[in-house]
This record gives sequence, structure tokens and C-alpha cells, in this order.
Amino acid sequence: IRAGTSELNIANTPEGMVLRTHAESAPFVSVFYKVDDVARSTLYPDGYPKVVELKISEGRHKRDKETYFEPRLPNKRQKVIYYDKIDNDKREFFMKKPVYDPLSAFFALTKMPLELGKPVFVDVFDNKKFWHTEVQVLKKEKIRVPAGEFNTILIKPLLKSEGIFKKTGDIFIWLTDDDRKLPVLMKSKAMIGTFTAELAEGVF
Repeated sequence: IRAGTSELNIANTPEGMVLRTHAESAPFVSVFYKVDDVARSTLYPDGYPKVVELKISEGRHKRDKETYFEPRLPNKRQKVIYYDKIDNDKREFFMKKPVYDPLSAFFALTKMPLELGKPVFVDVFDNKKFWHTEVQVLKKEKIRVPAGEFNTILIKPLLKSEGIFKKTGDIFIWLTDDDRKLPVLMKSKAMIGTFTAELAEGVF
């Protein structure tokens, strides 16, 4: 059965480029396990995050957090401010090198050269910790989704942090095998069944 819906939107705004995801459980599933997850990442012009807002509701699992990333400056550690609204926990961290949040890291992968069998690495700050995250480049494959048929390259991030959604299993992402690297398909396990997101429309 259809467990719910999920959307990923990318928009240019006066604040900067904004990446936003929203996942919501279907009415029938919500009776047993309601999901209403929203993540929003606003980027600097260089693609690194400016502010990340995360509101997660998955059954009894709740999160309401904001993380602020100061601009990168030469020869200066980057200041990151983490604020957990539920626990009223506000902390400052200083990074030796620039970091992404889980959502902007996904966008950063579309700008990296990907070769089969050669992993790439992304530096991520998530839930008060730094993660040097490996992304495996698995294979090339032709797939069909509602937006059409695409030649893709399949990647598998080896997530160690909790990320946007509560981590329950491996995640696989199919990107177009060209310079754009558009995400066209994503699959992962969820608390109930599996999670699948397909590209429905866009400008190609």
C-alpha cells in the first residue's frame, strides 16, 4: 500500500538557493504511525549551508532543530551554532574545514566527478558531530520514472549520522549520468516498509 508522499524542491530565493523536503504519511498509515517531516536548507552562493531547519515527527520520535553556519573565511575556523528547540540545547562548534548539512551534502554530490568503483567523501555536520562520509559509486543503469527514461549512475552514501529522516537502513540514489547529475530515484528502508522517491517533473 502507499504509505505516504514525499517531495524534494529546489528554488532560488532572495535568501539564496533553498532545498526543501517534506514527507507525510498517508491517512491510513497515520492511524498507526504518523509521519510529518520537513527539512529546509538555505545555501550560500558557494553551495555550503547558511541555515538548516529540521522539524521531524515520526510516531513518538520528535525533532525540532536549527543549525546556523557562519560564512567561510580564509585562515579562520568556521563557527556553527546548533539549537535544539525541544531540549533547549544551544551550542557553538568550530570547524577546521567547511562542512555541509545532510541535505546540502546531497546537493554537493551533484557537483562532484563520479567514477565507478571510486568512492567520494563529503564532510557533514549533523546532530552536534562531524562526519567524514563515504559515498560509494556502484553502477550505471537505465531506469524509468514518471518524468521519463534516464541513463543513471547509482550511488550509496554510507550514512553514520541520523540525517534528515530517522536512519533505519541503507539508502540508494540514482543520478542522471551527465554533467547535471539530477536525482531521479531514491530508495531506502523506513520504519514501516520501504521509502521510494521518484522524479515527477522538472526542466531538462
